[in-house]
Amino acid sequence: MTTVLSPTSYTVDPWDPGYGVARGDELDGRESTARLELDIELKAADWRPVAPRGGALPGSVLFLDGVRRIDARIWVHDKEPEPLPGVVASLAAGLVCCDGTARIIDVAVDRGLYAEVGGDIETRHARYRFHRTTGGLDKLTLGVQGRLAALEVELANSWRQHSNVEDDLLVVDGPLRGRTHLARTVGYVKTHQKSYLQPEQAAVIADLAPGQRSPVFTMGTSWERKSWYLRLPGASRAPWSAVVRLECSADLPDDDAIALADVTARVLPVLASSPHKDPRAPQNLVPIGGLERQLRHRLGDAALLYRSLRGALAA
Repeated sequence: MTTVLSPTSYTVDPWDPGYGVARGDELDGRESTARLELDIELKAADWRPVAPRGGALPGSVLFLDGVRRIDARIWVHDKEPEPLPGVVASLAAGLVCCDGTARIIDVAVDRGLYAEVGGDIETRHARYRFHRTTGGLDKLTLGVQGRLAALEVELANSWRQHSNVEDDLLVVDGPLRGRTHLARTVGYVKTHQKSYLQPEQAAVIADLAPGQRSPVFTMGTSWERKSWYLRLPGASRAPWSAVVRLECSADLPDDDAIALADVTARVLPVLASSPHKDPRAPQNLVPIGGLERQLRHRLGDAALLYRSLRGALAA
């Protein structure tokens, strides 16, 4: 018996499935309620891939990232008839400087208890500072994320005040929300759950070649920013493969935002990761991947901290 093969072809998504997918299934723009201004750099009808223009490059590129880990979920027994939920978490934020070489220049570790009532918890191996956080488990998790964002800002501000450098570029891993006040800063978004563009403009993103970017546009959801898409080298046939989205403050003048988009298109593609070294290649840039590994190490041994916490609370 002869087996007839189906003409259907397949593409394996390049990301490790443990990290989900870089592209969601709602990229046609019809689900987006974002407020868009598409005519900043080119008229919406004239959108096309943009090759970066020349100009001065920053003296150094800084990469800011943070990791978090829930060490335990606890119940706080207070005056309430029912115990209140709490989250005990360890956080780490770090900064990498690339100026010909890449090196970690600062790391901060923060451990805390997030609950409506309570106090600091001292264990044999760590101290968890109390952060009053109201609401259920979802709100407690948001409290942890908010503290991590604040820790990252503290780290970046401290370094810049110490270094007194005026021509660096700070790349924040993730959306820029809550950090738009930082100067010379862009948010770096690796995943796309939906497109904020209409189908005509989204088609331009699919046509980007490595090193090319989209025109700059303004996007407003619950907050407003200027944004653009960039394709890194190493694309596969998977939809929007190797595409990242960058964003900067909406208060930045249009010409400055366009110049910043050109800078990112010149300096970031050379830092793309390789599949044999990173399961989220190429979007998880080499400096970010190395920093993440170091930060997870700095969080400490999860089992040891958990035993220490249980012992302290039982006492």
